[in-house]
Amino acid sequence: MHRFKLLCFLCLLCIPTLVFAKSGIDPDTDADVDIPYEKYVLDNGLTLILHEDHKAPIVAVNVWYHVGSKNEKPGKTGFAHLFEHLMFNGSEHFNDDYFQALERVGATDLNGTTNKDRTNYFQNVPTSALDLALWMESDRMGHLLGVVDQARLDEQRGVVQNEKRQGENQPYGRKVWHAIAKATYPSHHPYSWETIGSMEDLDAATLDDVHEWFKEYYGAANAVLVIAGDVDMETVKAKVEKYFGGIASGPPVSHHDVWIHERSGKQRQVMQDRVPQARIYKVWNIPQWGSEEADYLDLVSDVLAQGKTSRLYKRLVYDDQIATDVTAFVWLREIGGQFITYATAKPGGDLAEVERAMDEEIGRFLAEGPTETELQRVKTQHRSRFVRGIERIGGFGGKSDILAKNEVYAGNPESYKTKLERVREASAQDLLAAAQEWLSDGEFALEVHPFPEYMTIETDVDRSKLPDTGEPPEAKFPDLQRATLSNGLKIVLAERHAVPMVKFNLLVDAGYAADQFAIPGTANLAMDMMDEGTKTMNALEISEKLSMLGARLNTGSNLDMSFVNLSALKSKLDEALDLYAEIITRPSFPESDFERLQKQQLASIEQEKANPIQMALRVFPKLLYGEDHAYSLPFTGSGYEETVSKLSRDDLAEFHETWFKPNNATIVVVGATTMNEIKPKLEELFKDWKQGDVPDKNISKVEHRNKPVVYLMDKPDAVQSIILAGHVAPSKSHPDDIAMQTMNDILGGTFTSRINMNLREDKHWSYGSGSVLFGARGQRPFIAYGIVQTDKTKESMVELSKELKAIQSQEPPTEEELTKIQKNRTLRLPGSWETISEVGGSINEIVRYDLPDDYFDTYPEKIKSLAVSDVAEAGDTVIRPDNLIWVVVGDRDKIEDGIRQLGYGEIQLIDSDGNVIE
Repeated sequence: MHRFKLLCFLCLLCIPTLVFAKSGIDPDTDADVDIPYEKYVLDNGLTLILHEDHKAPIVAVNVWYHVGSKNEKPGKTGFAHLFEHLMFNGSEHFNDDYFQALERVGATDLNGTTNKDRTNYFQNVPTSALDLALWMESDRMGHLLGVVDQARLDEQRGVVQNEKRQGENQPYGRKVWHAIAKATYPSHHPYSWETIGSMEDLDAATLDDVHEWFKEYYGAANAVLVIAGDVDMETVKAKVEKYFGGIASGPPVSHHDVWIHERSGKQRQVMQDRVPQARIYKVWNIPQWGSEEADYLDLVSDVLAQGKTSRLYKRLVYDDQIATDVTAFVWLREIGGQFITYATAKPGGDLAEVERAMDEEIGRFLAEGPTETELQRVKTQHRSRFVRGIERIGGFGGKSDILAKNEVYAGNPESYKTKLERVREASAQDLLAAAQEWLSDGEFALEVHPFPEYMTIETDVDRSKLPDTGEPPEAKFPDLQRATLSNGLKIVLAERHAVPMVKFNLLVDAGYAADQFAIPGTANLAMDMMDEGTKTMNALEISEKLSMLGARLNTGSNLDMSFVNLSALKSKLDEALDLYAEIITRPSFPESDFERLQKQQLASIEQEKANPIQMALRVFPKLLYGEDHAYSLPFTGSGYEETVSKLSRDDLAEFHETWFKPNNATIVVVGATTMNEIKPKLEELFKDWKQGDVPDKNISKVEHRNKPVVYLMDKPDAVQSIILAGHVAPSKSHPDDIAMQTMNDILGGTFTSRINMNLREDKHWSYGSGSVLFGARGQRPFIAYGIVQTDKTKESMVELSKELKAIQSQEPPTEEELTKIQKNRTLRLPGSWETISEVGGSINEIVRYDLPDDYFDTYPEKIKSLAVSDVAEAGDTVIRPDNLIWVVVGDRDKIEDGIRQLGYGEIQLIDSDGNVIE
């Protein structure tokens, strides 16, 4: 094939090899981003990488198989992703869903993903559960095919196909990316097909096909195992030898060489889809992951579209106000990459005008390159993102993820240092040269318009039962320190000195519920504008300063609270706090920016109304609470077109003046500081912020309905239906809240819950279904939901109703179910507070719901003391299966008759705002 080679990686060594990470790093630059490790190759070819991190009693187990969709062939696509699912559904010695075992021991960051180049499985577990995680991972690596029979293949094929349908049912979803892949790569290139595969190929896959695929690619020699966390290296090596040493290496695997499909000229495609706004995509093929050019182009993408002062954002969104969003990024893969940028035209806007502005700004960059200020900004942003990522041992961007990726793609776990060095040393000329080389030719534009060999060893692993996880680590929440400033502003501090970062969360008792005193959508728009300007700085100056400080600031609201959050490097703390305080106390809500943000909020409402899930969630609150209740607004808080259109800049200023009082706020501080250090700083910064009276939000009690009702929202040609069924439930402050949450976990709140196992794993009508108890100070929404294929809408409603009734009567919670949730809820706690953001999030709960400071310290004992009868009583308290409010979004022509046959109550047709129209 033209420019296409296959490289066969064969084992040349016959003894294990240890490689120790070296520390030869400039202490002033990269010492704080070193990830020390040991690398060890077992006799069967499995690569093991170990990293110690003792800040929390958890360990990340991350397995990467060097196989992805690029190893497939046309006509047999989707196998890599299909096996991602199959490998979660049981192995020969544990023939059950893997979530079942891992959730019981408190696993967090538990997932598996597939892309073009690799498949990975990862989880964080308490240190005492390491044997269990290794047993599980080794069992599915070495003992899988005995349980992959025709029934299991059919089951997971159905789940994957529903996942594909769900992706295609989203605006700007898989249809767009499928079109880009087909247009930018020839059909014989391994990046030309979707990772999820085609429906036809999935249907045609035989049991022999999938067995052969596994035998080819999932041997030990084609895998990398990274273990990072609270472990001892010598102990872990012995455990890995024990569990994995007896697994066959698998055959030699051929890997593709670099294959950059260079293009010339320009190509354009126009497509229509069910999207609310027109969008233009521009794509160039570029070099692969790890290449010098790709690293420079990564920085170029940040100059163009990272932050408000980036060129494309400033021009399109801020200055010209012709687009509601703009994005640029590099998609770096093993044998080739892509530079992608896109912008969404404002509602009713001219996409050609948007494209002209994009071309002008990209052309100006190709002529001039970046300024020194831009260069330093994107360098700081890149380093800041990396530092934030490596606070975690697991998950995307965590240390185990980085070590695995660099070993699989580069054969060197610390290859990441090469990019860090390139970024640090990059010059403006480096970025300009890379852009001129790769972005001057070969553009593809897509317009999307709205549609009217090794030895094995003998092992003595007992695979007749799961390993004992031992005594679990104690979950210790950080001690909370409290203080109050002279103006009444309350401080809650948790010290955490693992990384030089401090997180601040200002919580103001306002939130979407405050809109009962204002125009719906006010709180959302006001908080969006908080960082658009102050008395001394405009939005671009604020954005530029945050970038130069490597800080992050975000604002927003939930149902009860409005918040202003800051994440800052300790070395830049004073400067960052100065800016933070100014934004909190002196926002200017500039008239020049108001109209732009107002249009963006209106566009957001339009996008919500195009997304079936959000369509349902927008209308459900009003149907639950009634129009006059403070909680009746759409869950997004965005409001309605007619109300947001009426807003003025003065309405936002009034919202701030009314609610932003120090005596109505709490500031949560987590990170590398002390109360003695931080309180004087905050006292000085907020000394002129005056107390004041604030309104009392009336969160009145809502009476339950005395009969059921079904609201149907028509979405023609929808391939799935969104089903919600629920009512109000007692608030988070209810004394039986823990029992209620436990009941909901059993019913629908976890992957292995009754509803999800029914609709997804048993029926495979859905990619994901369940139930949720929302957070709220007042009565909160309880919702059971199903996202199902259209032709199973009626049947899915029957199953949801059946599950809601069963947990109250003929199938009450069992001891086994309760024990599983108790273990999961308690054992996962240590991993829930790995980062300062996670600790801050838990403190936010304490503040929002007025929980005692020892809430999370006493939580394990409270949940462990629950009896089955407590959980059953909670089900009786929460669930009212005969008086449900149903909301169904789908193709009316295909689903209405079936719904009427159920007799679940009066059926009313509603519009996208929840108004009854028929």
